[in-house]
Amino acid sequence: MNRLWFSASKSMKRVLPVIVVSQFLCTSLWFAGNSVVGDLAKTFELAPDFLAHLTSAVQFGFIAGTFLFALFTIADRFSPSLIFFISAIIASLFNLAICLNGIHVTELLLFRFLTGFFLAGIYPVGMKIVSDYYQQGLGRSLGFLVGALVLGTAFPHLVKTLTTQLPWRYVVYSTSALSAVGGLGMWLLVPDGPNRKRGQQINFSAFVTGFKKQDFRAAAFGYFGHMWELYTFWAFVPVILFTFKNQNPQIELNIPLLSFLIIGVGSLACVFSGYVSQYLGVKRTATISLLLSCLCCIFSPLLLAVSSLYLLLAFLFFWGLVVIADSPLFSTLVAQSAPAESRATSLTIVNCIGFSITIISIQFINLLIPHFQPHTIYMVLAIGPLLGLIALSSKSRSNHA
Repeated sequence: MNRLWFSASKSMKRVLPVIVVSQFLCTSLWFAGNSVVGDLAKTFELAPDFLAHLTSAVQFGFIAGTFLFALFTIADRFSPSLIFFISAIIASLFNLAICLNGIHVTELLLFRFLTGFFLAGIYPVGMKIVSDYYQQGLGRSLGFLVGALVLGTAFPHLVKTLTTQLPWRYVVYSTSALSAVGGLGMWLLVPDGPNRKRGQQINFSAFVTGFKKQDFRAAAFGYFGHMWELYTFWAFVPVILFTFKNQNPQIELNIPLLSFLIIGVGSLACVFSGYVSQYLGVKRTATISLLLSCLCCIFSPLLLAVSSLYLLLAFLFFWGLVVIADSPLFSTLVAQSAPAESRATSLTIVNCIGFSITIISIQFINLLIPHFQPHTIYMVLAIGPLLGLIALSSKSRSNHA
């Protein structure tokens, strides 16, 4: 059924901006709970460590969603734009549900879990749609897409800043509305891409097919190392700022605004790395970014202990840039090395495993907080990038063999 306003051949230049905007609007759901965690803690009388559980609930949901989407090859068998739209609407409704009166902590975590579940039909499916359109310059195109994810993830912190005088529920209302608009835009304006190869039937083994290929495994394991660090850093940026504020009570900090800026600046890094990869190569650019973020982890005990606000912010902004710059590049490597008929499934299962790793990392940091100085614990995030660098170097050796 033709539900489009323009032909696919004429829409190539217009499709990427639509996908990017839709991705940004829909992924604003991701940290909607995190941005109002202080208000939720007061409303539900929660413990200080609840941030880790709230974040993990979304990640658990995303993992469950990506596993089932991959197992049933949903985005390979059905229109990815339609899957994106349906997922965006349902996710927005579950996000909105945390505003219901009379719910308890269990329901709160369940609604965040279900929001994460349907985000599985947004983020990896968005990458699938981009790869169906742009085989050439895929790294650059995914740079814009992941940049939109970063900005969308950070956006609730900005909404919280702009609605300081309003009830916390306005942040939730806003992000749910944006998700609905983003899903509708994708469905109405983005046809199935010219490079899409439709899967004809359920293939329960499709999600492991890619791992038989050396290039795919190297890209996937590099991505897994990157994910050990990424979401834990994002989740604990407000905690880092709050800790600094407690240690320096004379300094005024707008923590929601700074959290938005530190996380959101990564969107620029995604776009920049996509362009750089056209000259240096995708794998080399990803390796450089992963190395820089690894060094941030290693030197974090020194730089998070400073008393200078400007030095602290300079470090956090730099970390916010390099921690995400390699993400679209790993997605590019995975998409390019995955079997064409199961590309969406391969991207989805890699996301599933990657986000499973984020839960372990977040909870591990949460367990360390009571036992160590707060500026020392983030050094353990270097474990992931180090293993990712080893995976990438093993690929490099095999290529020269």
